[in-house]
Amino acid sequence: MAYADLEIGDRQVTDGRTITEADVVNFAGVSGDFNSLHTDATAMADTEFGERIAHGALVFAVTSGLVWQSRGDDEDVVALYGVDHLRFPAPTFVGDTLRVELEAAEKRPHDHPDATGIVAYETAVKKDDDTVVLAATLLTLLR
Repeated sequence: MAYADLEIGDRQVTDGRTITEADVVNFAGVSGDFNSLHTDATAMADTEFGERIAHGALVFAVTSGLVWQSRGDDEDVVALYGVDHLRFPAPTFVGDTLRVELEAAEKRPHDHPDATGIVAYETAVKKDDDTVVLAATLLTLLR
């Protein structure tokens, strides 16, 4: 959707995606983050979590993918411009299904050769039980 057509308060909810064992293992390999929080089931069994947790950066990457997939080939999106106030208020476990809820919270013109402005989306990534596992403000450059 073009910058001029977007209204403050416009909302979007993506489809869901289930975090798998392969996601966590592959992300550890790609990122080099082999922290026991993500890779050692025995060590994590005796923690407050009771099991391994997915990498926060993996959850963010899945967020980006879900948002892009929900927009299809939206030619009005120039780029992800930035992320503000990124937080992981609850853990994500293997088997959790996540969806992204976005609300346009702010628009501002931006001098850019390919874009008209920046839109700030208040973003919540939620599990099926509505637990928020990621909260952030995503900034997007739009035509």
